[in-house]
Amino acid sequence: MNSLWLVIIGAILFFAAYTLYGGYLAKQWGIDPKRQTPSHTKYDGIDYVPANSKVLLGHHFASIAGAGPIAGPIQAAIFGWLPVYLWIIIGGIFVGGVHDFGSLLASIRHEGKSIGEIIEANVGRKGKLLFNIFAWLTLVLIVAAFTDIVASAFAYNPQVQGYQSGPAAATSSMLFMILAVTFGFMVYRKNYGLAVSTVVGVTLLFLAVWIGYKFPFVALSKNAWYAILLIYIFLASTLPVWLLLQPRDYLNSFMLYAMLLGGLLGIFVMHPTLQLSAFKGFTVTTKAGAQYLFPILFVTVACGAISGFHSLVSSGTSAKQIDKEEDAKLVGYGAMLIESMVAIVALISIAYVSKAEGTPAVIFASGVATFMSSFGIPLEFGKVFIILAFTAFALTSLDTATRLGRYIFQELFESVAGKGSVWTNMYTATIATIVASGLLLLYGYQKIWPIFGSANQMLAALALLALTAWLLRLGKNILVTLLPMIFMFAVTLTALVVLMKNYFIAKNFVLVVVAAILFILAVVLIFETYNVLKTKKSSKDIKA
Repeated sequence: MNSLWLVIIGAILFFAAYTLYGGYLAKQWGIDPKRQTPSHTKYDGIDYVPANSKVLLGHHFASIAGAGPIAGPIQAAIFGWLPVYLWIIIGGIFVGGVHDFGSLLASIRHEGKSIGEIIEANVGRKGKLLFNIFAWLTLVLIVAAFTDIVASAFAYNPQVQGYQSGPAAATSSMLFMILAVTFGFMVYRKNYGLAVSTVVGVTLLFLAVWIGYKFPFVALSKNAWYAILLIYIFLASTLPVWLLLQPRDYLNSFMLYAMLLGGLLGIFVMHPTLQLSAFKGFTVTTKAGAQYLFPILFVTVACGAISGFHSLVSSGTSAKQIDKEEDAKLVGYGAMLIESMVAIVALISIAYVSKAEGTPAVIFASGVATFMSSFGIPLEFGKVFIILAFTAFALTSLDTATRLGRYIFQELFESVAGKGSVWTNMYTATIATIVASGLLLLYGYQKIWPIFGSANQMLAALALLALTAWLLRLGKNILVTLLPMIFMFAVTLTALVVLMKNYFIAKNFVLVVVAAILFILAVVLIFETYNVLKTKKSSKDIKA
């Protein structure tokens, strides 16, 4: 099949969904352009800082994307390209888009607080405690995972002869950090115009990419990068968002857009024929054993369709930076659909080079670089650029996840020890998150990585549970969140049962216990929410 049709159909459906379904949700939820947002009412110059909608879209898109929309579709392609494509389309529009948009708006209405705070306001303190513990542990895993991914991508191996993409990516990223801080200072403190600053900033960004490609002077080992990255994310979590997070993610998004547009243009020019089978069956045998389309497909393809991490970004950094409430549709729903397009390009990459070997990043880079070569981009340069963009995704998710871990840790202890406690201090919360992630790195986070997909998707189900409770107590239509919630709980609970069975057979009893804890936690939260809502408490204290 001609892959061009996958792009055209996807683009048409996403545009229609943003206009029609996104508009429907905005109307149903009562978006009010005149309502003051937390970035103004709680402005502190560090976390609560209003941002231009285009700047915030860049931050949000770069933060939620990570490596997920690339790795997920490539790994799930064992079932064929058709089920993956359908899940990206349907999931992005009706599940992930609703999840992200709703999480962002609900947080705005709750003073920029996390999903845990929304659960407390609409379900109770027990629900908040359980959710925040779950969310913080998941974020610790994310920080450990992406620290390892970025360190591996940046590392220099003296035993390898010839050109290495790691030092090139590291050099470009270090130069980019300096550029981002300078950009933030000039725009937010010297009041330089955003349009002119963007042109200059993006030009210098691609100059940094070229310098890294031609003169890769930052050549360090993987362990050295572990140390550097842990120091970096401490700074990224505690520095004012206008100084590093906002400008870095905003400028970074242009490289990600360039990667996406380059891949799409290459597909339009080359229109490669899909070599992968459309459907390989509901059960596929792999080296790891039998894989079942349900629930494995829906756990594997997370970012690109729906991801629990998105709710933490929406209700974490992004809700604190929304300038006007009407921006929530663009930032929440729009960014999700852009990410779904990235997932489609990743799917076409593996469907075209179906016999390719290597990591998802290598497969994706080979496919997209091949597409880009159709309009004159040298193949090797294209591969290096795509690897750079991939590491940019991962690095952005890394520092955002650290900041979110800090927020949730502070919320956890705020209700126990009070706001003035040392445990609610942002430095203590950041250090605790980083130390826990560092210990996981030493232990070997790969040992529990297989359960991450289920934990992440359960986080999405729990976020949809919080949104459903909020909408119900407001008297709003809950079907838009209830139906996706039911489906995601069915997926994650089934996946955990499958994992417990596989771990038990493999005699990995530690992971049996972990999977069982996640299963019990989800069930307890479901019943807790049901019991609270059926009492039909007064809605006069609910934030509309």
